[in-house]
Amino acid sequence: MRSVEVAEVKGLKKMAANWQRAANGLRAGYRWFTGGQSLRVTGSRGKAGRSPMFYGAVAAAGVVAGYSVVSVAAAEAELHPPKYAWSHKGLLSALDHQSIRRGYLVYKEVCSACHSMQYISFRNLVGVSHTENEARVLAEEYEYPGDNDEEGNPTTRQGKISDAFPNPYPNDEAAKFANNGALPPDLSLVVLGREGEDDYIFSILTGYFDPPEGVEVREGMAYNPYFPGGVIAMPQQLFLDSVEYEDGTPATVSQMAKDVTTFLRWASEPYHDDRKRIGFKVIMVTSVLALVAFYWKRRVWSVLKSRKIVYYSKGS
Repeated sequence: MRSVEVAEVKGLKKMAANWQRAANGLRAGYRWFTGGQSLRVTGSRGKAGRSPMFYGAVAAAGVVAGYSVVSVAAAEAELHPPKYAWSHKGLLSALDHQSIRRGYLVYKEVCSACHSMQYISFRNLVGVSHTENEARVLAEEYEYPGDNDEEGNPTTRQGKISDAFPNPYPNDEAAKFANNGALPPDLSLVVLGREGEDDYIFSILTGYFDPPEGVEVREGMAYNPYFPGGVIAMPQQLFLDSVEYEDGTPATVSQMAKDVTTFLRWASEPYHDDRKRIGFKVIMVTSVLALVAFYWKRRVWSVLKSRKIVYYSKGS
């Protein structure tokens, strides 16, 4: 709760600063409009020759500007996720593939109850976190719509390794009905689709608190200061030992959040490791070619750059 209290204090300070900037702006605008005169009323019309109606208009404009500043400050009151030291953020750092495997388990046992990943297939796990046989076994745990039988009745079939991860709901309407009107987003590209990327996902998963005094959260919603508006339809999903890791890693809330975030990073950018590997090779090759090109340029142009042309007149 201390981080939430600190955020509230910072929000109030920011709001006060915005009010001060608005007041300074109104004073500056009035001085420009009146040619440098002070905002002072003396008598029915004042020395400046301005009527009380004019000053009333200025006051009304100040109130409108103040409300605008307050609304902007309130919209910026949510916490911004801190910058975490992810192991894959280095220039040549690869994703933690053991963490990807654990993260898939968290997604399968926790997140897949509401969220789909329609752009990821079981075959994408092969060579990344699972073997081909393991991926095939995972796919066979699910049933998918099959071909109609001879009488035209729909059938189901066992999942194949080429199938995408199953959708927990038959359609969007069913998903909204089961989640208080909110449509759970597809998680295939969620990391790259959110500002803050890994830091935002991790902060959302670990950022559930009791609402502070003065904040009302209606039934079915949860307070999370990292979510825009501070109120989110998804209740807290990760609790101590929500899953059991096969490698014996303690299933703490932060560990599960870190693993599933790493898994979602891989899902959003499956070419992450290849991109860095190819980029390193390109830098090495282009560096050598740049040295060769520089030497060749100096060699070819040296004759022209060192040439001296002298003109003599006929009488000399």
